Amino acid sequence: MAQQDEPVTVTLAGIARLAGVGRAAVSNWRRRHGDFPPPVAGTDASPQFSLDSVEEWLTRHGKGDNVASGWERLWPRVEDLGDRDRMGLLIAHVGMQLGTGGARPAEYAAPDATGPERALAEEALHLARKDGESGSSAFLFLLGRWLGAHVRQIATTPAPLADLMTEVAQAARTGERVRSVIDPACGTGGLLVAAARRWAGEGSLELVGHDRDPVLVRLAEAWLALEAPETERKVLAADTLRDDPLPQADADLVLCNPPSNERDWGHGELATDRRWQFGQPPRTEPELAWVQHILSLLGPEGLAVVLLPPAVASRRAGRRIRAGLVRAGAVRMVVALPAGAAQPYGVGLHLWLLGSPAGEHAASSALFVDTADCRHTPTTGRGQAVDWDAVRDRILAGLRGDAAEGAVVVPVLDLLGDETDLTPARHVPATAAATAVDLRRSWTDFDAASLALRDSSQALRALTVVRDPGDRLDVSVAELEQTGAVTLAAGTPLPADLVQRGPRSDESVLTLTSLLMGEGHGGQQWMTPEDVERLHGKGELTVTAFGDVVVVGATQGYDAWVETRAPTVLGPHLHRLRVDSERLDPFFLAACLRVRSNARRAGTHASVTSRIDVRRLRALRLPLEEQRRYGELHRQLVEFQHAAAEIGSVSEALGDVLAGLLASGGLAGGR
Repeated sequence: MAQQDEPVTVTLAGIARLAGVGRAAVSNWRRRHGDFPPPVAGTDASPQFSLDSVEEWLTRHGKGDNVASGWERLWPRVEDLGDRDRMGLLIAHVGMQLGTGGARPAEYAAPDATGPERALAEEALHLARKDGESGSSAFLFLLGRWLGAHVRQIATTPAPLADLMTEVAQAARTGERVRSVIDPACGTGGLLVAAARRWAGEGSLELVGHDRDPVLVRLAEAWLALEAPETERKVLAADTLRDDPLPQADADLVLCNPPSNERDWGHGELATDRRWQFGQPPRTEPELAWVQHILSLLGPEGLAVVLLPPAVASRRAGRRIRAGLVRAGAVRMVVALPAGAAQPYGVGLHLWLLGSPAGEHAASSALFVDTADCRHTPTTGRGQAVDWDAVRDRILAGLRGDAAEGAVVVPVLDLLGDETDLTPARHVPATAAATAVDLRRSWTDFDAASLALRDSSQALRALTVVRDPGDRLDVSVAELEQTGAVTLAAGTPLPADLVQRGPRSDESVLTLTSLLMGEGHGGQQWMTPEDVERLHGKGELTVTAFGDVVVVGATQGYDAWVETRAPTVLGPHLHRLRVDSERLDPFFLAACLRVRSNARRAGTHASVTSRIDVRRLRALRLPLEEQRRYGELHRQLVEFQHAAAEIGSVSEALGDVLAGLLASGGLAGGR
């Protein structure tokens, strides 16, 4: 085939991933080395190079030692297939083989049994066995790269949001077991996988998914085969709006992130469809067509959790249908999510909790929850991220009927006005006006934080810069490991069925993942001490002890700190460095490792999913006494950074109180 005769190409970013360096380093190599392989395709702005020539050059120049994992070497060959569908079908084939141990259905055979796909599939399976990775890890690496390459064409539901949707459904069902789950627009199957993780262990569970893209259907089936091999599942290629394959589904639960803003959804041909119980949706309201279709899939006591654009709650064209949904008691809850929860990330999407209008207990009111302000600044300090714990706590408190900020219950009759606007911000009352007590409390907090910041900065102010430090020798973590000064252990995948959320007892053990990065950011995920002891004894968990150094092995959120609240269970992409205290000070080691320039030398920064080779991180080679002096300075620096973050938080709170009083005319005096 022509495909085999043409060289496999790789971009500058791909070379950087292969070599374990930043893209700027590759650009420098091109300028400084006359024998660097010339481009064979692409443009001046985005050149492409022969992968074989690049690998040969890296080895010849002694840069092959830094080459990343075999998966990084495999991916350019997968990407070289060029066609989105060929790549997707190949990944689905690999996933199905990993999930079934080779006993896959015939339709999941490689799309070209004698061409490059077969060789690539065999190489992927060999890598998975060689690296000892689980089938899920290998499949998710390939799926993640494929989705990243086609991010503008394929919308997915992020894992935290999928987990939230299943948790909302579980809370709304008040203990009733879920036996059947449907996603009529399943995509790659993220919502069905989240449902399997939550309910597969509670008895028989049927998972049904549909999508009009057959490639996404294959990927969803492969993912489910890996994550829920014992669960009854059926994933079919179907346009469920135009040709509903489940006229009488009677599902316990529907989870869906339907396509939005589509004008060609079948408005004309479905004019008399029986599903339009609340009126035919206008051409400009495809989301309300999906809502009514989803309701038709529910059993009498079924529930649905649907992700929708915010405009669906207020557009005038959909007022009549919204009024019908509210009047029938189908709208149980509408949640305004923070921007960044899912694509499109610049928009704050809504979650609708719907109940079957055929049920015996039609809702006489609707719950509105506004979580748009549930955001926090990550430890990396770059922008703001969704505070999923705060979002979850606020929603669940509203469902329990607790008095919660940002949540309100509105009677159905109060919603049936001229607009029937279901936007939570229109119904959730504003925070009560600030009072003189709030102002005094805010100033007290600010003064205390200012004092703490001043105290923590005094010791650091006395430090001076050494103008000529001389030649400082350093040592890699790999060398420290070889000499026994450090014992390195990588975090392990956490057992999803044993990790719990919410309030915890003092005896429970926190778990930490790369999504909850930074010192003191374990979140509310935890495991029981009995489970931790049992799995740790089998070598299936990595647990920290006091004085261990923890390193985040990913460029996004990279950090290193000394564990002071052990024990903690470490998840994937986190590493535990246990030091010999007679030879190495842990605070000194953390001070050396946490510098970002150290991470840049030890990893690749070509993408946000790049990893750090912890063994390539370096630390100064100093006597123990001098290490301890540096370690003490590092402790003071950490205290200073915490105090600075605290004063930023209390300053913002003080500013909000002053702004509220000012806007209400409640301030006097001043100059």
